[in-house]
Amino acid sequence: MADQAGDRKEPGLGLRFVAEVDLADGTKLGAWQKVEGLSVEYEIHEYKEGGVNDYIHRLPTRAKYVNVKLTRPITPETSKVAAWVSKVSTTGKRTQARISVKDAAGTEIAAWTLEEVFPAKWTGPTLDVGANAVALEILELAHHGFLNGTES
Repeated sequence: MADQAGDRKEPGLGLRFVAEVDLADGTKLGAWQKVEGLSVEYEIHEYKEGGVNDYIHRLPTRAKYVNVKLTRPITPETSKVAAWVSKVSTTGKRTQARISVKDAAGTEIAAWTLEEVFPAKWTGPTLDVGANAVALEILELAHHGFLNGTES
């Protein structure tokens, strides 16, 4: 659908996104092909108030964030990921990760900043000369929640 200026307005596409882990020293761990687990679930406390029999109060309590799993083919940035995973295992330093979704023109239309990120798991490729498959790496990030918008 075109507007007055002739610009096209399109929805966000699942195939156009950039997921980056920004480190304190400015190192970027590159773009990822697949992102899973961007979700939040609240524990619900049910409270039965005396004398009120037509409903039960349902109150949100703790938020639970699942790990975010990033997948991509092996790239030159894979060595940066391995270095970061190794560094965090010795220092325990957490950082932020930013995931943005772009439209077909490359314009950012949504973004999430993951807070207090650390690598929960890294899986390297299965290397097999008999298989006709792309060598993939998977990075799983634990975090303490996310902000929606362009905060970073």
